[in-house]
Amino acid sequence: MEVDMEVKADALDGAFDAVLAAEAVDDLKASVAALKAQVDAQAVAASRLPLDGAKAADPARDAFVERYLRRGIDAGVEMKSLSGTTGGEGGFAVPHEIDGSIAATLKSLSPIRSIATVVQTGTSGYRKLVATGAMGAGWVGETAARPETATRSFAEIVPPSGELYANPAASQAMLDDAMFNVEDWLADQLGREFAVAEGSAFVTGNGTNRPKGFLTYATTNEIDSVRAFGTVQHLATGTAGAFPAANPQDKLVELVHSLRAPYRQGAVWVMNSDTLARIRKFKTSDGAFIWQPGLVEGQAATLLGYPVVEAEDMPDVAANSLSIAFGNFRAGYLVADRGETRILRDPFSNKPFVHFYATKRVGGAIIDSQAIKLMKFAAS
Repeated sequence: MEVDMEVKADALDGAFDAVLAAEAVDDLKASVAALKAQVDAQAVAASRLPLDGAKAADPARDAFVERYLRRGIDAGVEMKSLSGTTGGEGGFAVPHEIDGSIAATLKSLSPIRSIATVVQTGTSGYRKLVATGAMGAGWVGETAARPETATRSFAEIVPPSGELYANPAASQAMLDDAMFNVEDWLADQLGREFAVAEGSAFVTGNGTNRPKGFLTYATTNEIDSVRAFGTVQHLATGTAGAFPAANPQDKLVELVHSLRAPYRQGAVWVMNSDTLARIRKFKTSDGAFIWQPGLVEGQAATLLGYPVVEAEDMPDVAANSLSIAFGNFRAGYLVADRGETRILRDPFSNKPFVHFYATKRVGGAIIDSQAIKLMKFAAS
């Protein structure tokens, strides 16, 4: 009897072992399937484009914002020299996400930057060659001699530049607050302060440690074919400090057609709000306004079919003032940005505030004086 019970017990133990082995295999299969599903999900997520507004993790940006800007910890943050001649002053290169945000703010707030050609340079000595004159061409017979044609000459453009700086401040309490977005705040502050300084320099800058504004170039009433290279043509209104009393809009039409046809593709008007307010009242002989608002929100208003850019640094209408510009600034004016914006954190000079001393080297100059025309409020 005992022998029979032992045999049955052995058979029962074997059955339990088989069940446990089957369960282990099932568990292993389930674990493998779950792991495979997780890997597949990660692969799919990696292959998808991020949602609009989502930012991928950037260790350099996180280190710069969270460690350096907020707490002043410079370990592990890339350091670059602020001075082009000495390494004694230390600064930090702004990560591309922040620098791009500053550039976008500058473009939206600085009117001339938004319509000019902007280039990124690696050195302060940026130069551009501009071909002037014409080679000429002629008609000849099949066997006639081919005389030599004229040779185009070249002019070298060296945009004057200077170091643009801003020094916004934030309290340490603001920086310690995790809800305070220091990245967006800094980009907005720097963008606005830089835009104010740029707006003035691109229009009236004298070229000494700053860009040379397009209104500071010599002007003459000579046409393109006889005017010296680098001199801008102006068109006089015929009345000192005002438009002519009769048909003032005709002067605007003349200014448009003083610009050669190839340049008129992409041309814009540049003036301040006070001058624009005067022009908005002009009507044609049949009573229609020559100024037309944009058809949709965000679209620029047009004057005689060309967009209007309001630049408050343009002078008000006065005797001999150059208050209106018309031209293709993409072809006529160059903005040269050297490198990235650089920031130096200063928690000592104005406690309890932390200053962020930011610098950016910017240059600007006219590269094609035939692409921009000016209206002079003068008798001649």
